[in-house]
Amino acid sequence: MRYHGQSKAAQWLSCCSLAALAISGLAATASAQSRNDSGVFTLEEIVVTAQKREQSLQDVPSSVAAIGGEKLDILNAAGSDIRFLSGRIPSLTIESSFGRTFPRFYIRGLGNTDFDLNASQPVSLIYDEIVMENPILKGMPAFDLERVEVLRGPQGTLFGRNTPAGIVKLESKKPTHEFDAYGKFTYGRFDTIEFEGAVGGSLIKDVLAIRTSVKHQHRDDFITNDAPGLLGNRDEIGGYDDFAGRVQLLYTPTDRFSALLNFHARSLDGTARVFQANIINPGVGGLVDDFDRRRVTQDGQNEQDLDQRGLTAKLEYKLDKFTITSITGFEHGEVFSVGDVDGGFGGEFEGVPSTPGFIPFNAETADAVPGLDQWTQELRLSSNDLGMIDFQVGFFYFDEDLKIESTNFNSLANNAPNGFASQRQKSESWAIFANVNIEVTPDLIVEGGVRYTEDDKDFTATRTLSPLSFLGIGGIGPLEANPSDEVLSWDVSATYMINDDISVYTRAAKGFRAPSIQGRLLFGDEVTVADTEEIFSVEAGIKTELFNNRMRLNLSAYVADMDGQQLTAVGGDANFNRLVNAADTNLSGVEMDLEWAVTNNLFVTAGASYNFTRINDPDLRTLPCGGGCTITDPIIDGFVQLDNNRLPQAPRWIANATARYGVPVGSVGEIYAYTDWAFTSEKNFFLFESPEFTSGRELIGGLRVGYNHDDRLDFALFGRNITDETELKGGIDFNNLTGFVNEPPIWGIEISARF
Repeated sequence: MRYHGQSKAAQWLSCCSLAALAISGLAATASAQSRNDSGVFTLEEIVVTAQKREQSLQDVPSSVAAIGGEKLDILNAAGSDIRFLSGRIPSLTIESSFGRTFPRFYIRGLGNTDFDLNASQPVSLIYDEIVMENPILKGMPAFDLERVEVLRGPQGTLFGRNTPAGIVKLESKKPTHEFDAYGKFTYGRFDTIEFEGAVGGSLIKDVLAIRTSVKHQHRDDFITNDAPGLLGNRDEIGGYDDFAGRVQLLYTPTDRFSALLNFHARSLDGTARVFQANIINPGVGGLVDDFDRRRVTQDGQNEQDLDQRGLTAKLEYKLDKFTITSITGFEHGEVFSVGDVDGGFGGEFEGVPSTPGFIPFNAETADAVPGLDQWTQELRLSSNDLGMIDFQVGFFYFDEDLKIESTNFNSLANNAPNGFASQRQKSESWAIFANVNIEVTPDLIVEGGVRYTEDDKDFTATRTLSPLSFLGIGGIGPLEANPSDEVLSWDVSATYMINDDISVYTRAAKGFRAPSIQGRLLFGDEVTVADTEEIFSVEAGIKTELFNNRMRLNLSAYVADMDGQQLTAVGGDANFNRLVNAADTNLSGVEMDLEWAVTNNLFVTAGASYNFTRINDPDLRTLPCGGGCTITDPIIDGFVQLDNNRLPQAPRWIANATARYGVPVGSVGEIYAYTDWAFTSEKNFFLFESPEFTSGRELIGGLRVGYNHDDRLDFALFGRNITDETELKGGIDFNNLTGFVNEPPIWGIEISARF
């Protein structure tokens, strides 16, 4: 087994875990169903905070999906990171070329493929009511959660900037004055070890409550490096140690005032994304016949370290008719990641014979954030069930200071940098917003909201050493950019209750993403700025609870038009990133979410989505790949024409299903089987179309069989990716036919208990 040295954050988390180790295991958490007075299983109400107040999911006038309880625990197991959600909710995919530290989210086909550490995304991740803006904050492990909510479509009123595609919202379990404790221990293939636990209860009766939660994930290195000579037989790669912890204190001295403090931290010591050279079939795509996910031949380093910590203070004061809420958040992060980007050994242009296959030149780069500080402040006033009209008004402030360092290394000389560039970005944004809810009749509710935002960025980039100095390309800079904008976003919706079980809604919304900057000068010589993108979306849907509340079926359809979409031209023949704005992008689609208590023993869920995306811009173009791929788009004057292409990482079809069947044993026991499946159709990796850089259809399945005793003790055998599906997840397009693939099959045991 490989265990790494611990940072201060990891040591703190280890101390927290000692308290939780007094608890062992986690029982299968509360199901999405419960018995009615007749002893028949029915669906429980799903309460969400998609509109910053507690509501039934069925009452929210937009396309919202939620995962909680046993389903969330099972999917988020076996050493998984936040990418476990990909394909598990209609219209949502998540991928990364940066390992466990930099997930990229896509909703309804909208996302950002940029791998730079200041990349903005049109999908916002909100963890315990704090926006995690920078990519390195978005990988915070999901643990001790109440639920995950996915808000599809523009969310530019209550949540604001950088939400034109939607929001992924994580809500942790909060402290209560009732004692609650659980623990879960997992052991699986590749010495995958996972411990998750929490303990909470009252410190001062009815006044002060605490909840402490921890998660530790470990996996041994499982990928062997077959590099020749002295570089071979080195430590394997692919493993990690990932610690995360959270301490929450809830102070309620009176019935009117509450203060919730949340301190959280993470420490990761692991492996960057493992690239493998020339694993894609030229001209046709797909993996070569002799591909082996567990063997590489590399001459470069692979390492990734991250430390993150944050503090949130939520203060709430309730008046008779109104509630005042203040949410203050601070996040700090540091990361270092280095990887062999060409995925192989040597470089023919550098006089070193390459393997496997032809590799023009060595590419080994490192990116680091030596310091990221983010402050957020929200202050809002909301009404307390006034009757016909309810409202929210508020103010939001965002401040970020980000430093980035990028380094290129010499071929076969892992400790000799020959290129260095740095970036510094300061971002500041503020907004005021208002939302009103009007009960026109008992069956008709109309809502509307508006938000005014000002956004400013100050950016500087410098290159002091160039990997292309042999071509006469040396230092450059400092280069600066200072984009700013003022935007008004809004939404309006109407919900009509046909009867107690069926409602229909329609919603129109305008969202936006603030100006973005790309200034990674390691290989480039310019800073590019993408102007504000704006989206106008209209959707309609129906929400139902059928068969005496044994089935919940929700359907939605939407059309959207985006002006000035921000796109990233990644890599290519010139091997640097550029931001561009597409004149127009069309989007449309449908979504379905289903939960069904078929019998008292069988419970199923299903989801499906179809998303159509198309770029409409005859003048939009990018450089072709430099790695021998086959471009199927028109090429004019050396540039690829992108008009009518679909967006990258945007599958047309996503479908998922789960089924749980339980057989009672004795008075409180149960033997159960649970299976889950997620399907994703083909998608392009880049703006251009090429068979080599296109994924195939992917079907990932999981299986769990176990015994549960009184919802307190649980023992289970599990498998993830049980059919050993191996599929490309992305590629590198500037050097050779390099790619990276999905997670390998994992199987193991899980023992859990709840107290």
